[in-house]
Amino acid sequence: MNTTRGTLIAVVAAAIGLAGCSEHVEPPADPMPRSLLTTDAKAPEAAPLPSPDAITAVLYRIADPAVPSAQKIGLIQYGTAEDQAGLDNFTRALRDNGFNPMNVTATDLLWSAGQPGDIIATITISSVAAPDNKFTFPMEFSPIRDAWQLNRQTANLLLKLGQPGGPGASGAAPTPGR
Repeated sequence: MNTTRGTLIAVVAAAIGLAGCSEHVEPPADPMPRSLLTTDAKAPEAAPLPSPDAITAVLYRIADPAVPSAQKIGLIQYGTAEDQAGLDNFTRALRDNGFNPMNVTATDLLWSAGQPGDIIATITISSVAAPDNKFTFPMEFSPIRDAWQLNRQTANLLLKLGQPGGPGASGAAPTPGR
């Protein structure tokens, strides 16, 4: 026991001696103020989805027979003058099938996984005169400045619905690519 006690005293004495021989070093100055190093920082929130009205407004304008097709081109992503015939056909097909006037609802809005910044919405178009006369179509919309426009892929599919013998002729609406 004396040997153990003696060894312990020697170790403690050596540690004290070494500590006394070493020079005192100040801790480095904190490179960033403590106020910038908060641990309760919140993660940025996702941008809010547009209102359903912002989306349905695009479709109401595309389908409006009083709006010339040349003025509708800007409602389609990468729209060109070549889209005018498709826009006219789509408007005519809606009218011929009893969708003028029509109601448009947008539900299930969510951010597109395939196209950052785009949103996908389930769109239902129904006839005012015959509410049971309706079709539902998933559509994708792209932001432009402070508004929205129909995504190019969705526009391509939708405008084919107005063509004679197009996808809508069978009664089943195609699903846009995502």
